[in-house]
Amino acid sequence: MRSLRILLLGLILLAGAVSVFPGAAIAQQLCAVDLNGNGDAADDGETASCHLTGAGGWMCPIGETPCEADQGGAMRCPLGEQYACAVPASGGAPTCSVNACIDTSANPIVEEPVVDDPGVAADGAVDADGNCLGTIEIFSGRAARCRPAGLSTTFQNCCKDKGKIVKDGMGGSISSITTKIAVAKGVFTGMKAAYTAFKAGATASQAASAGANAIIVGIDPTSIAISLAVNFMIDLLLQGCDQQDMEVGMLRGSGMCHEIGSYCSSSILGVCVQKARGHCCFNTKLGRIIQEQGRPQLKAFSAIGWGTAKQPYCRGFSPQEFQALDFSKMDLSEYYAEIEARAQSDIQIEMKDKIDAHMQTISN
Repeated sequence: MRSLRILLLGLILLAGAVSVFPGAAIAQQLCAVDLNGNGDAADDGETASCHLTGAGGWMCPIGETPCEADQGGAMRCPLGEQYACAVPASGGAPTCSVNACIDTSANPIVEEPVVDDPGVAADGAVDADGNCLGTIEIFSGRAARCRPAGLSTTFQNCCKDKGKIVKDGMGGSISSITTKIAVAKGVFTGMKAAYTAFKAGATASQAASAGANAIIVGIDPTSIAISLAVNFMIDLLLQGCDQQDMEVGMLRGSGMCHEIGSYCSSSILGVCVQKARGHCCFNTKLGRIIQEQGRPQLKAFSAIGWGTAKQPYCRGFSPQEFQALDFSKMDLSEYYAEIEARAQSDIQIEMKDKIDAHMQTISN
């Protein structure tokens, strides 16, 4: 608990210093240019904030070029006479650009709605004999997205992995993906509680305690590497990433997500300025592996597959489908290797504990 308070204390002090929690505002005037010819302006360097000119206009910094004096001393744009030269409001030599600025107040950025898929509940209604009344799904998943570097994320990668944060052994093997999401939300809620308390006048220490308490109340600390989670979310919160970015980042880094592809999540005047990556995230790493290798064996998935990046198809197997799977055709070496590594680590920890206890007995 004390180490968690220290981590949260660092978060609120850092966030208070830079004043960007949870994200930065997008400039009112911007320009978006497809420099690499791939049909969007979502890649690094293809979107920029325009700067004010001395005449009260705006200049796009992408492709900005110094103007040149003609024989009569008049300033001309070397890119073409149709492009006007203007002196920056901050001073300096006049420049011009072939790329126009877009007023986002008149042409707002269009955001695709975030996929809101809670996943299948772990326990549904049952009859008097205990039989399930709903549809049984085995290794069901949840559709979610994270966003790589782009305009909406202030050009920070919200899809980056940062180690195994959510423990694969949390709960039973058939526990719902919603349990995993609750873990991510618990950390997110705790960190927001810390910063909210700090901004409301609490001392940094009091705010850290409030955030730590919110995290501990919301989750079982043994189910998550809290230090990794807090460090991970410090990075993402200060980069304009939202809650679902964090959820996917935690689960993806823990090996529980299958990436389907990318799609445009934000656009302006029909030009894409932010992409997103659609995923199916599962309750365990084993669930993800079996889904990836089991679906190709079943005709029910042959037409739709994983769905689309924008609308992932993450349903679990029915009992009949699960019984039809041929596990002899599956390569589970990724999962076996992790079990073996975990077992070796547990043995090493146990040996160290016994040696430490023995040395302590001798020293006493």
